Formats: sequence, structure tokens, C-alpha cells
Amino acid sequence: MVDKIKFALALLLVAAGVAGFYLLSAQPTVLRVLAVLAGVAAGVAVAWFTEAGRQFAAFASDAITEVKKVVWPTRKETLQTTGIVFAFVVIMAFFLWVTDKSLEWVLYDLVLGWRHS
Repeated sequence: MVDKIKFALALLLVAAGVAGFYLLSAQPTVLRVLAVLAGVAAGVAVAWFTEAGRQFAAFASDAITEVKKVVWPTRKETLQTTGIVFAFVVIMAFFLWVTDKSLEWVLYDLVLGWRHS
């Protein structure tokens, strides 16, 4: 129950920041944006201390750990893979064009006889 109240308070703080953006319409844009950022920061701070917030923090920490384990491709590997993809796209485009023109010839010239002058 306490977590639900904290989440409701967090949502209210974010809503207050957004409302402040519109209520401060006569003020400079920097001040209006700061109102939104303050509301969001306060909402995140309150939500952080809920059980779901702690679970999210643990999940984010685990995700960062997993990203650090990823072996990223080198520039050479990336360029080679990109070249292979482009070559495949060109070959498939040519194949589909030939298939389309073949079917067009079969249907319009042979079956229907529409192109005989």
C-alpha cells in the first residue's frame, strides 16, 4: 500500500512539473523547462524508493553489466557485413525484377495476348 502511495505521489510530482510548464507561460522557456525537469526528477526520486524502483535499479545495473560483456565488431567486420547486406539486396532486387518481368510476359503476352500489335 505504501508503494502505491509513493507511485501516486511520483505521478503527481511529474504532473505538477508539466502543469508548471503551462502555468509559467509568461516566463522564459528555460524556467518552464526547468519546472518540467524538476517535476520529473522529484517523481523519479520518490519512485526510486519503492520496491518496484529498487527492482528497476537492480535490473538496470544487471543490464549495464551484460552490455559490458558484449564483444562489439571491429570496423572491418562492420564494413564487411554491411557490404554483404548491400550485395544481397542488389541480387534480390535483380531476382525479383526478373521474376516480375517473366510473369508479366507470361501473363500479358502468352496467356492474355494483350501486347500483340
